[in-house]
Amino acid sequence: MTRVTHRQIFHALERWAPKEFAYDWDNVGLQVGSVTDETTGVLVTLDVTEDIVKEAIEHKANVIIAHHPMLFKPIKQIDFNTFQGALLKQLIENDITVYASHTNLDIAQGGVNDLLSEAIGLEDIKPLVPTYHESLVKLAVFTPISHVKHVVDSLSDAGAGHIGNYSHCTFQSEGTGTFKPLEGANPFIGSENKLERVEEIKIETIVEEKNIATVVAKMKEAHPYEEVAYDIYPLKNQGDEYGLGRIGTLKEPMTLQQFMHIVKERYNVSHLRFVGDRYREVKRVAVLGGSGERYIDVAIRAGADVFITGDVTFHPAQEAELKGLAIVDPGHHIEQIMKEATKRYLEKQFSNVKVVASKISTEPFQFL
Repeated sequence: MTRVTHRQIFHALERWAPKEFAYDWDNVGLQVGSVTDETTGVLVTLDVTEDIVKEAIEHKANVIIAHHPMLFKPIKQIDFNTFQGALLKQLIENDITVYASHTNLDIAQGGVNDLLSEAIGLEDIKPLVPTYHESLVKLAVFTPISHVKHVVDSLSDAGAGHIGNYSHCTFQSEGTGTFKPLEGANPFIGSENKLERVEEIKIETIVEEKNIATVVAKMKEAHPYEEVAYDIYPLKNQGDEYGLGRIGTLKEPMTLQQFMHIVKERYNVSHLRFVGDRYREVKRVAVLGGSGERYIDVAIRAGADVFITGDVTFHPAQEAELKGLAIVDPGHHIEQIMKEATKRYLEKQFSNVKVVASKISTEPFQFL
């Protein structure tokens, strides 16, 4: 069985939710432990508590993937008599490594806010608070006619040439390439010290800048030439847009009350708070997992009829009502939707690693 290290687990997560997506104030990535240890199992949770650590031990999981970082502020001392100190002691004594994927997973495509939006049936989903545009480059490679299909397929498999719902997007033009193999060369075509003229195809394609090193490596593997001629150009085109929260539309308009019943069912909550006329019609919906009251005006500008977010306080709720925006507050804990999604993602990446979604609720609130 192939050995999997914690570093491989974390790198896989960062392909989904790159750390550079996270807000500056956030503390994502390694919280405590080692990246080089072999992974015996993974537990996915919303928060890290002593009960969560016990659950990891029961499942023989030496990695905990948490949404909420357990270390937000710098630590000046570790006192085992405090909650945080006792928790760190428990983790270290049991050789358990903790990794957090927080606002980067909120922002990532397919992350927390997409999961929340899709769960309630939103369509035409876009970021509510754009934070990042993918940088794009153009790759041009000169290929002998015999290997064009092989090179194009390799580029596409590596992530190049993807535009919207289309793959294998290239522009190809014919031309003549010249080169003279010098002493010590091992040419695919031609002879030493003889100028060669070869009919070639210039393949041009688009690549996300973050993936260019991987794409070029795969291109070189597929290309028959000993020395591959290629160009990389920066582009002003903007790639995919990423951001916090989502804005989308319901398939059919409904009353706020009907919508709230859907929210309760899909998010598996027994209670929620709301602001607004329960009989008003809603269709355009903003969603922001966690604490999103600071984005009330953003939701209004985006044309939302209703804004789903947690931890809404008194005065912002009043202000939203006066401005005509309905608020649905199902709590912060709905972000637990990331547990099963992260489990599925990691299982696809590592078939030989046991991944468990925590069954423990870390919701601190109780309701009468």
